[in-house]
Amino acid sequence: MRIIVDSNIIFSAMISNNSSFRNTLINSKEHEFYSPDFVFAELSKNMKKLLKYCKLTELELVFFFKKITENIHFVPEDFVSPKNQERAYLLCEKIDPKDTPFIALSIELDASLWTGDLKLKKGLIKDGFDKFFNP
Repeated sequence: MRIIVDSNIIFSAMISNNSSFRNTLINSKEHEFYSPDFVFAELSKNMKKLLKYCKLTELELVFFFKKITENIHFVPEDFVSPKNQERAYLLCEKIDPKDTPFIALSIELDASLWTGDLKLKKGLIKDGFDKFFNP
């Protein structure tokens, strides 16, 4: 099963010492995980905040970052067709346009979205998008 991983799931996997998100991302053999490649920029921009909340050393955080991202295929934004980018934007524009790349990739790959953003999830369901991963 193909799964698009939202950045909040990756953040959660890195912050919590006993994270089911982390275990799923590192150990799952039955799922293929994907995410837009701009997530790397988001993660590095928020690295100090992550260090503050995760209670790990910088070295431990880098180790978990590497372990978590080893099982995620990072896809460039231009991989998604303009048609699917537009469709995703229309779904996200009233909720949070910054989530468009995740939805666009989900549509492009016919994959389920894994997100912890309840506002996004409710808004998408309301507009007819209901393909979510709930481990």
